[in-house]
Amino acid sequence: MSSLFEASEQSNLDRVKPLAARMRPKTLDEFVGQRQFLGEGKLLRRLLQADRLGSVLFYGPPGTGKTTLAQLLAAETKSRFRQLSAVTSGVKDLRVVLEDARNELQTGGGRTLLFIDEIHRFNKSQQDALLPDVENGIVTLVGATTANPFFAVNNALMSRSTVFQFEPLEIEDIQCLLNRALADNYNGLGRYEVTLTDEACKYIANISDGDARRALSILEIGVLSNRKFPLTFDKQLAIESVQRKSVHYDPTGDEHYDIASALIKSIRGSDVDAGIYWLARMLEGGEDIRFICRRLIILASEDIGNADPLALSLTVACMQACEMVGLPECQLTLSQTVAYLACAPKSNAATVAISEARTDIRQSRVIPVPRELRDAHYGGAKQLGHGDGYKYAHNHPDGIADLDYLGVEKNYYRPVDRGFEEELQKRLATIRKILRG
Repeated sequence: MSSLFEASEQSNLDRVKPLAARMRPKTLDEFVGQRQFLGEGKLLRRLLQADRLGSVLFYGPPGTGKTTLAQLLAAETKSRFRQLSAVTSGVKDLRVVLEDARNELQTGGGRTLLFIDEIHRFNKSQQDALLPDVENGIVTLVGATTANPFFAVNNALMSRSTVFQFEPLEIEDIQCLLNRALADNYNGLGRYEVTLTDEACKYIANISDGDARRALSILEIGVLSNRKFPLTFDKQLAIESVQRKSVHYDPTGDEHYDIASALIKSIRGSDVDAGIYWLARMLEGGEDIRFICRRLIILASEDIGNADPLALSLTVACMQACEMVGLPECQLTLSQTVAYLACAPKSNAATVAISEARTDIRQSRVIPVPRELRDAHYGGAKQLGHGDGYKYAHNHPDGIADLDYLGVEKNYYRPVDRGFEEELQKRLATIRKILRG
Protein backbone atom coordinates (compact mmCIF):
# COMPACT_ATOMS: atom_id res chain seq x y z
CA MET A 1 0.00 0.00 0.00
CA SER A 2 1.32 3.43 -0.91
CA SER A 3 2.27 5.83 1.86
CA LEU A 4 0.10 8.93 2.31
CA PHE A 5 3.29 10.93 2.12
CA GLU A 6 4.79 9.05 -0.83
CA ALA A 7 4.62 11.99 -3.26
CA SER A 8 6.25 14.31 -0.72
CA GLU A 9 8.90 11.74 0.12
CA GLN A 10 9.72 11.18 -3.55
CA SER A 11 9.89 14.95 -4.12
CA ASN A 12 12.41 15.25 -1.30
CA LEU A 13 14.52 12.47 -2.79
CA ASP A 14 14.39 14.01 -6.27
CA ARG A 15 15.44 17.38 -4.89
CA VAL A 16 18.83 16.08 -3.74
CA LYS A 17 19.62 14.24 -6.97
CA PRO A 18 22.42 15.72 -9.10
CA LEU A 19 21.38 17.72 -12.14
CA ALA A 20 22.28 14.91 -14.56
CA ALA A 21 19.84 12.55 -12.79
CA ARG A 22 17.07 15.16 -12.59
CA MET A 23 17.41 15.96 -16.30
CA ARG A 24 16.96 12.40 -17.54
CA PRO A 25 14.55 12.51 -20.51
CA LYS A 26 11.04 11.19 -19.96
CA THR A 27 10.37 10.15 -23.57
CA LEU A 28 12.37 8.83 -26.51
CA ASP A 29 11.79 12.11 -28.34
CA GLU A 30 13.70 13.92 -25.58
CA PHE A 31 16.64 11.49 -25.76
CA VAL A 32 19.74 13.06 -27.28
CA GLY A 33 22.38 11.23 -29.31
CA GLN A 34 22.87 7.66 -30.62
CA ARG A 35 21.14 8.41 -33.94
CA GLN A 36 23.11 5.56 -35.52
CA PHE A 37 20.64 3.05 -34.07
CA LEU A 38 17.85 5.19 -32.58
CA GLY A 39 17.22 7.63 -35.43
CA GLU A 40 14.17 7.34 -37.65
CA GLY A 41 14.35 4.12 -39.66
CA LYS A 42 17.29 2.75 -37.65
CA LEU A 43 17.33 -0.73 -36.11
CA LEU A 44 16.36 -0.07 -32.49
CA ARG A 45 13.64 2.37 -33.52
CA ARG A 46 12.24 -0.21 -35.98
CA LEU A 47 12.25 -2.93 -33.31
CA LEU A 48 10.27 -0.69 -30.98
CA GLN A 49 7.77 0.31 -33.66
CA ALA A 50 7.23 -3.34 -34.57
CA ASP A 51 6.99 -4.35 -30.88
CA ARG A 52 9.81 -6.83 -31.45
CA LEU A 53 12.32 -5.70 -28.84
CA GLY A 54 14.35 -8.65 -27.60
CA SER A 55 17.31 -8.78 -25.28
CA VAL A 56 19.98 -6.18 -26.05
CA LEU A 57 23.46 -5.21 -24.90
CA PHE A 58 24.42 -1.55 -24.67
CA TYR A 59 28.16 -1.05 -25.10
CA GLY A 60 29.91 2.29 -24.76
CA PRO A 61 31.64 4.87 -22.56
CA PRO A 62 30.08 6.40 -19.42
CA GLY A 63 27.62 9.27 -19.69
CA THR A 64 26.27 8.38 -23.12
CA GLY A 65 22.75 7.39 -22.05
CA LYS A 66 22.80 3.62 -21.53
CA THR A 67 20.84 3.62 -18.25
CA THR A 68 18.48 6.36 -19.42
CA LEU A 69 17.66 4.56 -22.66
CA ALA A 70 16.96 1.33 -20.77
CA GLN A 71 14.39 3.16 -18.65
CA LEU A 72 12.82 4.68 -21.74
CA LEU A 73 12.61 1.27 -23.41
CA ALA A 74 10.70 -0.05 -20.42
CA ALA A 75 8.22 2.82 -20.74
CA GLU A 76 7.88 2.37 -24.52
CA THR A 77 7.21 -1.37 -24.20
CA LYS A 78 4.97 -0.89 -21.13
CA SER A 79 7.23 -3.16 -19.10
CA ARG A 80 8.14 -3.04 -15.43
CA PHE A 81 11.67 -1.70 -14.98
CA ARG A 82 13.97 -3.62 -12.67
CA GLN A 83 17.63 -2.75 -12.22
CA LEU A 84 20.62 -4.66 -10.88
CA SER A 85 24.29 -3.77 -10.73
CA ALA A 86 26.67 -6.61 -11.54
CA VAL A 87 29.15 -4.96 -9.17
CA THR A 88 26.97 -5.36 -6.06
CA SER A 89 24.52 -8.13 -7.00
CA GLY A 90 25.01 -11.89 -6.99
CA VAL A 91 23.13 -14.94 -8.26
CA LYS A 92 20.74 -14.80 -5.29
CA ASP A 93 19.67 -11.24 -6.14
CA LEU A 94 19.32 -12.21 -9.79
CA ARG A 95 17.09 -15.19 -9.02
CA VAL A 96 14.81 -13.10 -6.82
CA VAL A 97 14.21 -10.65 -9.68
CA LEU A 98 13.71 -13.46 -12.22
CA GLU A 99 11.25 -15.28 -9.93
CA ASP A 100 9.30 -12.07 -9.39
CA ALA A 101 9.15 -11.52 -13.18
CA ARG A 102 7.88 -15.07 -13.69
CA ASN A 103 5.20 -14.66 -11.02
CA GLU A 104 4.08 -11.38 -12.57
CA LEU A 105 3.52 -13.08 -15.92
CA GLN A 106 1.77 -16.11 -14.41
CA THR A 107 -0.73 -13.89 -12.59
CA GLY A 108 -1.60 -11.99 -15.76
CA GLY A 109 0.72 -9.05 -15.22
CA GLY A 110 3.04 -7.39 -17.71
CA ARG A 111 6.54 -8.20 -18.79
CA THR A 112 9.67 -7.12 -16.96
CA LEU A 113 12.61 -5.29 -18.48
CA LEU A 114 15.69 -6.22 -16.45
CA PHE A 115 18.52 -3.73 -16.72
CA ILE A 116 21.91 -5.01 -15.54
CA ASP A 117 24.59 -2.36 -15.27
CA GLU A 118 28.22 -3.41 -15.83
CA ILE A 119 27.02 -6.85 -16.94
CA HIS A 120 30.59 -7.81 -17.86
CA ARG A 121 31.31 -8.00 -14.11
CA PHE A 122 29.07 -11.08 -13.84
CA ASN A 123 31.10 -14.28 -14.05
CA LYS A 124 30.17 -17.11 -16.41
CA SER A 125 27.86 -18.89 -13.94
CA GLN A 126 26.03 -15.65 -13.18
CA GLN A 127 25.59 -14.92 -16.89
CA ASP A 128 24.43 -18.51 -17.46
CA ALA A 129 21.76 -18.09 -14.77
CA LEU A 130 20.09 -15.53 -17.04
CA LEU A 131 19.85 -17.76 -20.10
CA PRO A 132 16.64 -19.78 -19.45
CA ASP A 133 14.51 -16.75 -18.61
CA VAL A 134 16.00 -14.66 -21.41
CA GLU A 135 15.40 -17.45 -23.91
CA ASN A 136 11.82 -18.06 -22.68
CA GLY A 137 10.92 -14.37 -22.72
CA ILE A 138 10.36 -14.12 -18.97
CA VAL A 139 12.44 -10.92 -18.98
CA THR A 140 13.68 -8.56 -21.62
CA LEU A 141 17.33 -8.19 -20.77
CA VAL A 142 19.14 -4.90 -21.28
CA GLY A 143 22.78 -5.27 -20.30
CA ALA A 144 25.08 -2.25 -20.14
CA THR A 145 28.84 -2.49 -20.32
CA THR A 146 31.86 -0.27 -20.89
CA ALA A 147 33.87 -3.36 -21.93
CA ASN A 148 33.66 -4.93 -25.37
CA PRO A 149 30.88 -7.55 -24.99
CA PHE A 150 32.44 -9.75 -27.67
CA PHE A 151 35.22 -10.39 -25.14
CA ALA A 152 33.43 -9.80 -21.81
CA VAL A 153 30.06 -11.54 -22.29
CA ASN A 154 29.78 -15.28 -22.84
CA ASN A 155 28.83 -16.61 -26.27
CA ALA A 156 25.51 -18.10 -25.17
CA LEU A 157 24.23 -14.73 -23.95
CA MET A 158 25.71 -12.90 -26.93
CA SER A 159 23.87 -15.18 -29.36
CA ARG A 160 20.56 -14.24 -27.74
CA SER A 161 21.18 -10.49 -27.74
CA THR A 162 21.55 -7.61 -30.17
CA VAL A 163 24.54 -5.36 -29.51
CA PHE A 164 24.18 -1.59 -29.81
CA GLN A 165 27.37 0.45 -29.55
CA PHE A 166 27.00 3.87 -27.91
CA GLU A 167 29.26 6.68 -29.11
CA PRO A 168 30.32 9.78 -27.13
CA LEU A 169 27.75 12.54 -27.61
CA GLU A 170 28.45 15.13 -30.28
CA ILE A 171 29.36 18.66 -29.17
CA GLU A 172 26.00 19.92 -30.49
CA ASP A 173 24.19 17.29 -28.40
CA ILE A 174 25.99 18.39 -25.23
CA GLN A 175 25.19 22.05 -25.95
CA CYS A 176 21.54 21.12 -26.40
CA LEU A 177 21.49 19.39 -22.99
CA LEU A 178 23.16 22.35 -21.27
CA ASN A 179 20.65 24.83 -22.68
CA ARG A 180 17.77 22.51 -21.86
CA ALA A 181 18.93 22.30 -18.22
CA LEU A 182 19.11 26.10 -17.98
CA ALA A 183 15.60 26.47 -19.41
CA ASP A 184 13.96 23.90 -17.11
CA ASN A 185 12.48 25.58 -14.02
CA TYR A 186 11.45 22.37 -12.26
CA ASN A 187 14.24 19.79 -12.74
CA GLY A 188 16.89 22.08 -14.13
CA LEU A 189 18.47 25.40 -13.22
CA GLY A 190 15.94 27.74 -14.82
CA ARG A 191 14.99 29.42 -11.54
CA TYR A 192 18.53 30.75 -11.06
CA GLU A 193 18.54 33.32 -13.93
CA VAL A 194 21.72 32.12 -15.60
CA THR A 195 23.03 33.28 -18.98
CA LEU A 196 25.50 30.79 -20.45
CA THR A 197 27.82 32.42 -22.97
CA ASP A 198 28.44 30.66 -26.28
CA GLU A 199 32.15 30.45 -25.49
CA ALA A 200 31.50 28.78 -22.12
CA CYS A 201 28.94 26.42 -23.65
CA LYS A 202 31.41 25.30 -26.32
CA TYR A 203 34.18 24.91 -23.74
CA ILE A 204 32.06 22.66 -21.49
CA ALA A 205 30.88 20.63 -24.48
CA ASN A 206 34.48 20.09 -25.58
CA ILE A 207 36.00 19.33 -22.18
CA SER A 208 33.32 16.79 -21.27
CA ASP A 209 34.46 14.37 -24.03
CA GLY A 210 30.92 13.45 -25.05
CA ASP A 211 29.90 12.60 -21.46
CA ALA A 212 26.54 14.24 -20.71
CA ARG A 213 26.81 13.51 -16.99
CA ARG A 214 30.16 15.30 -16.77
CA ALA A 215 28.92 18.31 -18.75
CA LEU A 216 25.84 18.78 -16.57
CA SER A 217 27.95 18.38 -13.42
CA ILE A 218 30.28 21.19 -14.57
CA LEU A 219 27.27 23.42 -15.23
CA GLU A 220 25.71 22.62 -11.84
CA ILE A 221 28.97 23.26 -9.95
CA GLY A 222 29.40 26.61 -11.66
CA VAL A 223 25.85 27.76 -10.92
CA LEU A 224 25.50 26.50 -7.35
CA SER A 225 28.95 27.75 -6.30
CA ASN A 226 27.75 31.31 -6.96
CA ARG A 227 25.45 33.32 -4.72
CA LYS A 228 24.73 36.30 -6.94
CA PHE A 229 22.00 36.16 -9.57
CA PRO A 230 21.38 36.93 -12.35
CA LEU A 231 24.65 35.19 -13.33
CA THR A 232 26.65 35.37 -16.52
CA PHE A 233 28.26 31.96 -16.85
CA ASP A 234 31.39 32.75 -18.89
CA LYS A 235 34.37 30.65 -19.97
CA GLN A 236 36.42 31.61 -16.92
CA LEU A 237 33.70 30.31 -14.62
CA ALA A 238 33.51 27.15 -16.72
CA ILE A 239 37.27 26.62 -16.34
CA GLU A 240 37.01 27.13 -12.57
CA SER A 241 34.15 24.63 -12.40
CA VAL A 242 36.09 21.85 -14.10
CA GLN A 243 37.91 19.57 -11.72
CA ARG A 244 41.13 17.99 -13.00
CA LYS A 245 40.19 16.10 -16.11
CA SER A 246 40.30 12.35 -15.74
CA VAL A 247 41.06 10.70 -19.06
CA HIS A 248 38.97 7.57 -19.58
CA TYR A 249 41.50 4.88 -20.42
CA ASP A 250 41.57 1.25 -19.36
CA PRO A 251 45.16 0.01 -19.81
CA THR A 252 43.96 -3.61 -19.92
CA GLY A 253 40.66 -3.26 -21.76
CA ASP A 254 39.23 -2.56 -25.17
CA GLU A 255 40.31 1.08 -25.35
CA HIS A 256 43.89 0.04 -24.63
CA TYR A 257 43.98 -1.82 -27.94
CA ASP A 258 41.94 0.78 -29.85
CA ILE A 259 44.26 3.66 -28.94
CA ALA A 260 47.39 1.56 -29.54
CA SER A 261 45.95 0.74 -32.97
CA ALA A 262 45.28 4.43 -33.62
CA LEU A 263 48.88 5.29 -32.69
CA ILE A 264 50.38 2.69 -35.02
CA LYS A 265 48.04 3.49 -37.93
CA SER A 266 48.71 7.22 -37.59
CA ILE A 267 52.49 6.69 -37.71
CA ARG A 268 52.10 4.26 -40.62
CA GLY A 269 50.03 6.91 -42.39
CA SER A 270 52.77 9.52 -41.76
CA ASP A 271 50.47 11.79 -39.69
CA VAL A 272 52.93 13.01 -37.08
CA ASP A 273 50.39 15.18 -35.24
CA ALA A 274 47.90 12.34 -34.84
CA GLY A 275 50.74 10.07 -33.71
CA ILE A 276 51.77 12.55 -31.00
CA TYR A 277 48.15 12.93 -29.87
CA TRP A 278 47.54 9.19 -29.46
CA LEU A 279 50.88 8.86 -27.67
CA ALA A 280 49.74 11.59 -25.28
CA ARG A 281 46.44 9.76 -24.70
CA MET A 282 48.34 6.63 -23.75
CA LEU A 283 50.67 8.54 -21.42
CA GLU A 284 47.81 10.44 -19.75
CA GLY A 285 45.94 7.17 -19.27
CA GLY A 286 48.89 5.51 -17.52
CA GLU A 287 49.85 3.08 -20.28
CA ASP A 288 52.85 0.82 -19.63
CA ILE A 289 55.90 2.48 -21.26
CA ARG A 290 57.34 -0.92 -22.20
CA PHE A 291 54.16 -1.72 -24.14
CA ILE A 292 54.49 1.51 -26.13
CA CYS A 293 58.17 0.83 -26.87
CA ARG A 294 57.46 -2.73 -28.02
CA ARG A 295 54.80 -1.52 -30.44
CA LEU A 296 57.13 1.14 -31.86
CA ILE A 297 59.93 -1.39 -32.37
CA ILE A 298 57.57 -3.68 -34.26
CA LEU A 299 56.41 -0.76 -36.41
CA ALA A 300 59.98 0.26 -37.23
CA SER A 301 60.51 -3.10 -38.97
CA GLU A 302 56.98 -3.74 -40.17
CA ASP A 303 56.17 -0.38 -41.75
CA ILE A 304 59.52 1.36 -42.35
CA GLY A 305 62.06 -1.41 -42.74
CA ASN A 306 64.96 -0.67 -45.03
CA ALA A 307 63.39 2.49 -46.40
CA ASP A 308 65.11 4.00 -43.35
CA PRO A 309 67.29 1.44 -41.54
CA LEU A 310 68.06 4.02 -38.84
CA ALA A 311 64.43 3.85 -37.65
CA LEU A 312 64.90 0.51 -35.91
CA SER A 313 68.14 1.60 -34.22
CA LEU A 314 66.51 4.81 -33.02
CA THR A 315 63.50 2.93 -31.64
CA VAL A 316 65.62 0.40 -29.77
CA ALA A 317 67.65 3.31 -28.36
CA CYS A 318 64.33 4.90 -27.31
CA MET A 319 63.38 1.77 -25.38
CA GLN A 320 66.76 1.75 -23.61
CA ALA A 321 66.50 5.46 -22.80
CA CYS A 322 63.00 5.00 -21.37
CA GLU A 323 64.28 2.22 -19.11
CA MET A 324 67.09 4.47 -17.89
CA VAL A 325 65.23 7.73 -17.22
CA GLY A 326 61.59 6.71 -16.69
CA LEU A 327 58.63 9.09 -16.54
CA PRO A 328 58.06 11.96 -16.86
CA GLU A 329 61.28 12.66 -18.78
CA CYS A 330 61.03 9.67 -21.13
CA GLN A 331 57.93 11.24 -22.70
CA LEU A 332 60.39 13.49 -24.56
CA THR A 333 62.23 10.51 -26.02
CA LEU A 334 58.95 8.85 -26.99
CA SER A 335 57.73 12.03 -28.66
CA GLN A 336 61.01 12.36 -30.59
CA THR A 337 60.78 8.74 -31.73
CA VAL A 338 57.12 8.90 -32.78
CA ALA A 339 57.82 12.09 -34.75
CA TYR A 340 60.80 10.47 -36.52
CA LEU A 341 58.92 7.28 -37.36
CA ALA A 342 55.91 9.19 -38.69
CA CYS A 343 58.10 11.32 -40.98
CA ALA A 344 60.30 8.44 -42.15
CA PRO A 345 59.78 6.91 -45.62
CA LYS A 346 57.58 3.81 -45.39
CA SER A 347 58.07 0.30 -46.71
CA ASN A 348 56.51 -3.01 -45.78
CA ALA A 349 58.69 -4.93 -48.25
CA ALA A 350 60.47 -6.91 -45.51
CA THR A 351 57.09 -7.69 -43.86
CA VAL A 352 55.62 -8.94 -47.14
CA ALA A 353 58.76 -10.94 -47.91
CA ILE A 354 58.76 -13.00 -44.70
CA SER A 355 54.99 -13.46 -44.88
CA GLU A 356 55.16 -14.83 -48.43
CA ALA A 357 58.10 -17.10 -47.62
CA ARG A 358 56.38 -18.61 -44.57
CA THR A 359 53.18 -19.09 -46.58
CA ASP A 360 55.18 -20.96 -49.22
CA ILE A 361 56.65 -23.21 -46.54
CA ARG A 362 53.23 -23.99 -45.08
CA GLN A 363 51.45 -24.52 -48.40
CA SER A 364 54.06 -25.83 -50.85
CA ARG A 365 56.61 -28.59 -51.09
CA VAL A 366 59.57 -27.80 -48.83
CA ILE A 367 62.68 -26.96 -50.85
CA PRO A 368 65.63 -29.20 -49.91
CA VAL A 369 68.95 -27.51 -49.15
CA PRO A 370 71.11 -27.58 -52.32
CA ARG A 371 74.14 -29.88 -51.94
CA GLU A 372 76.63 -27.06 -52.47
CA LEU A 373 75.17 -25.21 -49.45
CA ARG A 374 75.09 -28.16 -47.05
CA ASP A 375 77.44 -28.36 -44.08
CA ALA A 376 80.79 -29.80 -45.12
CA HIS A 377 82.59 -29.47 -41.78
CA TYR A 378 82.41 -33.06 -40.56
CA GLY A 379 83.88 -36.40 -41.50
CA GLY A 380 82.02 -38.07 -44.33
CA ALA A 381 80.45 -34.88 -45.66
CA LYS A 382 82.67 -34.92 -48.72
CA GLN A 383 81.69 -38.53 -49.42
CA LEU A 384 78.06 -37.38 -49.46
CA GLY A 385 78.91 -34.60 -51.86
CA HIS A 386 78.08 -31.84 -49.38
CA GLY A 387 79.67 -28.55 -50.33
CA ASP A 388 80.55 -29.67 -53.87
CA GLY A 389 80.33 -26.72 -56.24
CA TYR A 390 80.14 -24.08 -53.52
CA LYS A 391 81.62 -20.73 -54.58
CA TYR A 392 83.13 -18.45 -51.94
CA ALA A 393 81.50 -15.05 -52.51
CA HIS A 394 84.56 -13.01 -51.46
CA ASN A 395 86.59 -14.50 -54.28
CA HIS A 396 84.29 -12.94 -56.89
CA PRO A 397 83.88 -9.38 -58.24
CA ASP A 398 81.60 -7.23 -56.03
CA GLY A 399 81.53 -10.12 -53.52
CA ILE A 400 78.75 -11.89 -55.44
CA ALA A 401 79.12 -15.42 -56.77
CA ASP A 402 76.92 -16.71 -59.61
CA LEU A 403 75.36 -19.46 -57.50
CA ASP A 404 71.78 -20.67 -57.08
CA TYR A 405 71.16 -20.52 -53.32
CA LEU A 406 67.58 -21.80 -53.39
CA GLY A 407 67.06 -24.10 -56.33
CA VAL A 408 63.96 -22.27 -57.56
CA GLU A 409 63.45 -18.63 -58.54
CA LYS A 410 61.68 -16.55 -55.91
CA ASN A 411 61.31 -12.77 -55.52
CA TYR A 412 60.10 -12.39 -51.95
CA TYR A 413 61.86 -9.11 -51.24
CA ARG A 414 60.69 -6.29 -53.48
CA PRO A 415 62.10 -2.96 -52.28
CA VAL A 416 59.95 0.10 -52.81
CA ASP A 417 61.17 3.23 -54.56
CA ARG A 418 61.23 5.27 -51.33
CA GLY A 419 64.08 6.19 -49.01
CA PHE A 420 67.09 3.91 -48.84
CA GLU A 421 65.13 1.06 -50.44
CA GLU A 422 65.26 2.97 -53.72
CA GLU A 423 69.02 2.40 -53.69
CA LEU A 424 68.54 -1.22 -52.58
CA GLN A 425 66.13 -1.72 -55.48
CA LYS A 426 68.82 -0.82 -58.00
CA ARG A 427 71.47 -2.90 -56.22
CA LEU A 428 69.14 -5.90 -55.96
CA ALA A 429 68.49 -5.84 -59.70
CA THR A 430 72.23 -6.15 -60.29
CA ILE A 431 72.61 -8.92 -57.70
CA ARG A 432 69.76 -11.01 -59.08
CA LYS A 433 71.12 -10.67 -62.61
CA ILE A 434 74.47 -12.13 -61.47
CA LEU A 435 72.91 -14.89 -59.33
CA ARG A 436 70.59 -16.04 -62.09
CA GLY A 437 73.20 -15.80 -64.82
